[in-house]
Amino acid sequence: MDLFPVMALSEWQGTKATLHRFCQIVGKIRLESAVRRNHWWNAPFHLTGRGITTRPMGQADGNPIFTIDFDFVAHRLVVTRLDGREVSFPLYGLSVAAFFDATMRALADLGIRVELPVPRPFDLPDADRPFADDTEHAAYDPVLVTRYWQVLSQVNLLLEEFAAEFAGKISPVHHFWHTFDIACTRFGERRIDQPPEADPVTREAYSREVISSGFWFGDDAFPEPAFYSYTAPEPAGLDREPLEPAAARWITQRGGHLAVLRHADARAAADPRAAVLAFYDSAYRAGAGLAGWDVARLACPGGVTDPLAASPAAGERV
Repeated sequence: MDLFPVMALSEWQGTKATLHRFCQIVGKIRLESAVRRNHWWNAPFHLTGRGITTRPMGQADGNPIFTIDFDFVAHRLVVTRLDGREVSFPLYGLSVAAFFDATMRALADLGIRVELPVPRPFDLPDADRPFADDTEHAAYDPVLVTRYWQVLSQVNLLLEEFAAEFAGKISPVHHFWHTFDIACTRFGERRIDQPPEADPVTREAYSREVISSGFWFGDDAFPEPAFYSYTAPEPAGLDREPLEPAAARWITQRGGHLAVLRHADARAAADPRAAVLAFYDSAYRAGAGLAGWDVARLACPGGVTDPLAASPAAGERV
């Protein structure tokens, strides 16, 4: 299939809104059932060969070890215990309310108890409406969901390739159910003291200097899919730094500047993969240079830090 197939927001907006809320339900279960990690690394989904997964969780909270997987090939939600017991159900034909009920019943059937402190969407327009009452969002087009997963999978490996070039502290490549994007974040050494009035999500996520790179599928503020990068806190003059390829640009968002390469522009490039990697690298160098990071020391060409293995004469294979 094509690299980065067409993923127009307008084509799947209804399906995306429903799937986003499905993911928030499962993401909140993950948040309650997993051991907390720095910068919320415990919360996002990771990709599989068939969809996305919570990864194993439980045990520390008294529950059996279990995993919840979205299977975007068979279009089912699968809840599995470590002992092999499993409950699954189709994703299509369900409202958010019906999905919430089916998910909680699947957990109960497997002897898993999870109480969601806030069983409502996070940072979405209907954040005051409980999942159990949402019969409005019920669109699910399997063809478009499969395409979403295929794009996600392609970007996942591209971000893994980009991540390999950095030897400092770096997050996994992960899919956030909050903002419905996939991202990888490089961390600087400087501690950032967030103001007391900042929300808990922000305080933990941005307790260190970061440069984040990712991809999102579009929203009301930017209604098309795009690759992005930002530096936080933002150094002065960031938006005047050059970006590659020529189609990339800086945009103003939430009082700061975001480097953006539209999905359509990446698709139109002679080598889309190279264009996106060049974009991520140029945005990283812009932020890291202005923030005073030691770019040369943090470099990890080809994912190698061992100087012997990096030598052209090494020739060693494991």
